[in-house]
Amino acid sequence: MTGSAGTPVVAGVGPSAQGMQVVRLAAREAAAHGRDLALLHAFNWEAALQAPSVVGPRAQAEELIARAAEIANEVEPGVSVSAEIVEGSPVETLVRRSETAFMVAIGDGGMAGCEGCVPADSPAVQLAARAGCPVLVARREPPPSGPVLVGVDGSESALTALGFAFDCAFRRQARLIAVRVVEPGRPDVGEEVLAEAVARAGRGHPTLPTECHTVRGDPGTVLVEQSRSAQVAVVGARGDEPWRGMLGAVSQTLLYHAPSPVIVVRGLTEAAQDGT
Repeated sequence: MTGSAGTPVVAGVGPSAQGMQVVRLAAREAAAHGRDLALLHAFNWEAALQAPSVVGPRAQAEELIARAAEIANEVEPGVSVSAEIVEGSPVETLVRRSETAFMVAIGDGGMAGCEGCVPADSPAVQLAARAGCPVLVARREPPPSGPVLVGVDGSESALTALGFAFDCAFRRQARLIAVRVVEPGRPDVGEEVLAEAVARAGRGHPTLPTECHTVRGDPGTVLVEQSRSAQVAVVGARGDEPWRGMLGAVSQTLLYHAPSPVIVVRGLTEAAQDGT
């Protein structure tokens, strides 16, 4: 395997079965974007010191990261894979690595299967709110081979996500479905807004199959439903609600409830808006 140019895809590897699903998705993202894959497992020394011997937990961590590397190589043999055990909090470690990463990947901790709960302290939510690059949140089940879904509300954050989604769809050889949701009681300024945004973002991929849909309803609810047949849902970090802080209502709803993997796009320049 030869190394790839540019910043890597970084994947946080946990001890649960979902950890290996994160590895698989991250390996595919690395291959699609021509990136290296860096696997990280955060070792909890405090918990290890409470065990009868630290040798057992450390050996388990080494076995886990070695297995993760094996799976990554099986899934994408052409990707250069590194594996590392680090000390400290998984979230803090991934936030630091995100400053020099193309993308970071993490499991959702079972959020998508938790109806009605809003786990704001979830590692996936914390990472999506603080990372310096796009964050891929994996689910327990493998996604279908459907389209790439992106929500567009006209905000700068959403336009950047749209450009990123075009690139993802192109590299995955998938259709792109761009959805604009008009909330009940709000005026609809016209579907041409979405069409113009898609035309601009897609200039670099003129032959990519693309669909544009304007739907009335609650944005989060509509996009969660649309994501059921998507291989990944792409969303801006804050949409048109910068006052909400680091994550907007729609991105949070997708993180909590979308059955598909979700990419929260953050830390990119405006060049991503036109598919470059």
